[in-house]
Amino acid sequence: MAAPEIRIVGGGLAGCEAALQLARRGRSSTLYEMRPTVPTPAHRSGCLAELVCSNSLKSADPATASGLLKEELDRLGCELLPIARACAVPAGAALAVDRERFAAAVEARIAAEPLITVRREEVGRLEAAPGRWWILASGPLTSPALQDQIGALTGQGGLHFFDAIAPTVTRDSLDLGRLYRASRYAKGEADYLNAALDEGEYRAFREALVAAERIPVKDFDRADLFEGCQPIEEIAESGPQSLCFGPLRPVGLNLPDGRRAHAVVQLRQENAAGTLWGLVGFQTRLRWGDQERVFRMIPGLERAEFVRLGQMHRNFYVDSPRVLRPDFALRAEPAVRLAGQITGVEGYVESIAGGLVTAWHLDAALAGRRLPPWPYTTIIGALHHGFLFDDTAPRLAPMNANFGLLPELDQPVKGKRERKLAQRERALADLEFFLRLVAEDAGAVSAAAETEYPGEE
Repeated sequence: MAAPEIRIVGGGLAGCEAALQLARRGRSSTLYEMRPTVPTPAHRSGCLAELVCSNSLKSADPATASGLLKEELDRLGCELLPIARACAVPAGAALAVDRERFAAAVEARIAAEPLITVRREEVGRLEAAPGRWWILASGPLTSPALQDQIGALTGQGGLHFFDAIAPTVTRDSLDLGRLYRASRYAKGEADYLNAALDEGEYRAFREALVAAERIPVKDFDRADLFEGCQPIEEIAESGPQSLCFGPLRPVGLNLPDGRRAHAVVQLRQENAAGTLWGLVGFQTRLRWGDQERVFRMIPGLERAEFVRLGQMHRNFYVDSPRVLRPDFALRAEPAVRLAGQITGVEGYVESIAGGLVTAWHLDAALAGRRLPPWPYTTIIGALHHGFLFDDTAPRLAPMNANFGLLPELDQPVKGKRERKLAQRERALADLEFFLRLVAEDAGAVSAAAETEYPGEE
């Protein structure tokens, strides 16, 4: 019997993780990436696994949803997280990476894998052939041609939301005498540079921010903004003190003399050399000239050199509950599967998890079996199977990992952190049971046969 022909579209986090997971299982694949031949509105290079919006993969604290998701992926043999840790830069309790080193390291890992072939070309048509399987991991910036192809296969147009990118400045251009080092609540080392604003400085900054000119975005609707990446000017417009409860929140970032500032702007290191720093939470669609003028009002940034300015882009995804099967195959074309942000998850680590999950489902299908249901007590199960296939709402809205997705504990636990740690222990125990079922092929088949996935008829 001929080996299956697996084509993966998209060399981002989900596509690279899927290719590496399949290779680990002895399955060869061809990974298609249209960049640099065909650019996108947000990417700056043609590198695989280029991080666009931020260099942070969020918290590694086990009492956070992002931290738990990382632990789950570690136990599942995730390929990209170890690379990210090897390319980490100081970021307190978060995992942040040097973008260029990370992309280069992922490219090297892919290049070293003999079972993966990389092709630099756009895929505009999903041509069917016996024994051919597709994984679409083209992400939120899927090309228009491929969006049209997906629409033709599903019978419905894709969904979208708007996302924004924050600017980056050089360390040498900052007035370090006006900034202080600290991590919120002293978690980890003092890895962030912080700019404190008094009430007058904050008021003037907010007023300038609200008045600044914005770049028009086609079909923009504020209701289509992703909640986790609201442009800072949109937050500022929602109320006089809204920034103080959002990206400029001063809580846990006291000044060196112990006083609390009215507002604090944080900058996070973006490369290993420490020469580039990003403005945390400063996603924006202001015109570039206004970005430089307004952001230089921040104490210590008066002469800041902006090497990357913020921008907004439209992100594409599908209505998963209505167009996908729970194994991430298109209902209308089971030989085509989706992975990562295109399915409606949001976030770097969530996308990595999507690549892993879809690869596992495809590998099982090629072996003539089906995976047991992923436990909903885990972040992966709750997000990639529970949330994505819940058809309660008429329109799927993108979602990050969060503890709100998990079912309540059987026995109440006092204390917010203690409760989350208890949910973590339950998740990891249930994940171990799931892995035992997967390892025992007969057990996996029998468990799958007895348990329906949500959304299956």
